[in-house]
Amino acid sequence: MNAPTAVKADPGVAQRALSAHATIGLIVSALLYLLCVTGTVIVFKEEWQRVEQPGAPEMASISPEAVQAGIRNVLATEAGKPTTTHLYVHLPVPALPRTTVTTDTQAVHLAADGSIVGPEENGWATFLEDIHYRLTMPGLTGYAVVGAFGTMMLALIFSGVAAHPRIFRDAFYLRARNRTGVGLSDWHNRLGVWTLPFAVAIALTGAVLGLSVVSGYGLASAFYGGDIEKVYGPVFGEEHPADATPAALPDAAAALRAMATDHPEAHPYYVVLHDPGTAGQAVQIIAEYPKRLIFGEYFTFDAAGRLHGTAGLADGTVGQQIAASNYRLHFGNFGGLPVKIAYAVFGIALCVVCATGVSIWLGKRARRGHREPRLRAAWDAVVWGVPLALTLALLARLLIGNAAPMAAIFWGLSVALVFAGIVFGARWSTAGRDLARGFWGSLAATMVIATAGAL
Repeated sequence: MNAPTAVKADPGVAQRALSAHATIGLIVSALLYLLCVTGTVIVFKEEWQRVEQPGAPEMASISPEAVQAGIRNVLATEAGKPTTTHLYVHLPVPALPRTTVTTDTQAVHLAADGSIVGPEENGWATFLEDIHYRLTMPGLTGYAVVGAFGTMMLALIFSGVAAHPRIFRDAFYLRARNRTGVGLSDWHNRLGVWTLPFAVAIALTGAVLGLSVVSGYGLASAFYGGDIEKVYGPVFGEEHPADATPAALPDAAAALRAMATDHPEAHPYYVVLHDPGTAGQAVQIIAEYPKRLIFGEYFTFDAAGRLHGTAGLADGTVGQQIAASNYRLHFGNFGGLPVKIAYAVFGIALCVVCATGVSIWLGKRARRGHREPRLRAAWDAVVWGVPLALTLALLARLLIGNAAPMAAIFWGLSVALVFAGIVFGARWSTAGRDLARGFWGSLAATMVIATAGAL
């Protein structure tokens, strides 16, 4: 009886997958790298907010009565202005032990007794969100582009695996010191394998988060007369019926006390007032559950603090619970600082995978006699220019203040560096090293200034 023959991978399939992998990578490389870098940085969003305003009052908790007083104090400052439709109270949590009230027109920090301390100034953190969520593009365009890049990242992952039949077998075979291009390819492939589950999770949740915004508004426009609440209502809960008749402010303190008594397993971190000061007002409390991946459950109370029901994110349909888990899985804001550090490490690895992909392609062309000094310098400008521009934008925020034009600084410098690489690439042979030195130097200056501000 003949022994069974081993099944070999079709080299034609691997070659076609490699070609698709290279093509997709070259098309999306720069913006995908930008999203990986900003995604890694934004993992520490709460920590950045504390760096931006080191003097803001911090507290481990705040009493329900102080929250009610804070709501009353903030709305009193808006007397005579158009009534805010939504008021948000961020309650102290371990990552950001501050109480902040946000309305349609302002955001302020509260002291532990509910008095207003001063405006919230987190321009850098907001800029990071804006660039990662939608590349600072207006309207839905940015969300659509970012969501599409999530799907392209998935295509890159699967085509990369298909292009290397031995990629798992050689997962720990690393020729790091090889200078012929093999070492760079090994770093690219090994980091790609080691971060594969993380990369798939990030790409999939990123695609879902980005494209769900676009599809939600599309469904609202097509079937609900533009009412987005009717699209999201079955998943995240329905809005209270509106009634603009003036009324006394709702009792948020009673709602918080009810949460502590009736739902001690849930930890409130947001209080939302819908149409405060009107007969149609409602109090909504978002509370997280320890050891759950969902971002929280919505508890809806009437103006007197009586519970009306929950959205079902904690115990509803499987689809609801999956939808409520996407955000935390994508940004790593569960499990505290250890998970954030792990996400940052994996995020840096993804940045390296993105950066080395184009470098490998350029190296192959150079070994075949097709040298591309301008393209090489332009890619160096992307790899080191993006973190340099982000760091200088943060430096501007610390030196100038919350009004610093961070988006203009970032995009202006990034585009200028790439343009310089294209124009002067043939003479700019040390572009990568020069930009790297500039990045590390500006990062050191930023750390010094941030430390001085905290002291």
